[in-house]
Amino acid sequence: MKESQESKPIPIWGNQMPVKPASSIRREFLFNRAPYFWKKGHEIPNIVPFIVKNENPTSVIIVAPGGAYMGRAPHEGAPVAQWLNTLGISAFVLNYRHLPFCHPVPFLDAQRAIRFVRAHATDWNVDGNRIGMLGFSAGGHLTATAGTLAPRNWFPKDYTLDAIDAESDALQVMILCYPVIHIQLLPKFLGKNPDPALVQNLNMDTQVTSSTPPTFMWTTRDDNGVPAWHTERFAAALEAAGVDHETRMFEHGRHGLGLATDDPDVGQWTRYCAEWLHDHGF
Repeated sequence: MKESQESKPIPIWGNQMPVKPASSIRREFLFNRAPYFWKKGHEIPNIVPFIVKNENPTSVIIVAPGGAYMGRAPHEGAPVAQWLNTLGISAFVLNYRHLPFCHPVPFLDAQRAIRFVRAHATDWNVDGNRIGMLGFSAGGHLTATAGTLAPRNWFPKDYTLDAIDAESDALQVMILCYPVIHIQLLPKFLGKNPDPALVQNLNMDTQVTSSTPPTFMWTTRDDNGVPAWHTERFAAALEAAGVDHETRMFEHGRHGLGLATDDPDVGQWTRYCAEWLHDHGF
């Protein structure tokens, strides 16, 4: 196995990208709502490859950084992909769309990324039958929706399916790091006056079935951003559905620790996760 190398971002949609907001909406968001999170080019969803060079196809994990669906935290992207590479796992950092885009746009981007990687698996020498997804905070919610709600069709009516959309969007494993599970924690993501049925669909502990992928989760009991009960409820739902899962609950640690390299206790999650991934064929 040879060291990996970060490549340039690859747009995941062709000429037809579902859901394009009016420029007036973008301006209103930029100047009045959350300019800190606005990034040039953020409206072009893409994946950044971190491919492990290997004789045989490697497993692959798509990384979804957190950011309250208002941005994407850099420390939960590339450094995580590079850590996965040390395990012999290829990775892609998913730059999904966020506010001013609301549901289902991030889901569509995640679903497309899974299908895109599977469609081009031979190009990167990755195994299309061993695709996982790892997400932090809101990215954890996105990962849970991608894995639990597949193959949900939330395309707008004016969207025309292409060859990549014919690929499976199934995940083989999920890794949820201090995940948002109940979407009410992030009300802006739902837009104004959301349908109660939609809210229920996006409370991920209510959507778990026996088909939900095996899941590794971790959080801290005193997380001040996403309470630990989010993780506990999802773990309980997985247990009730008979889904293979492992949950690591650390006593102390702030929200957004990422790899937690500066916390000797919480930082153990990467070792536990690596062992779990190995046991699951990654």
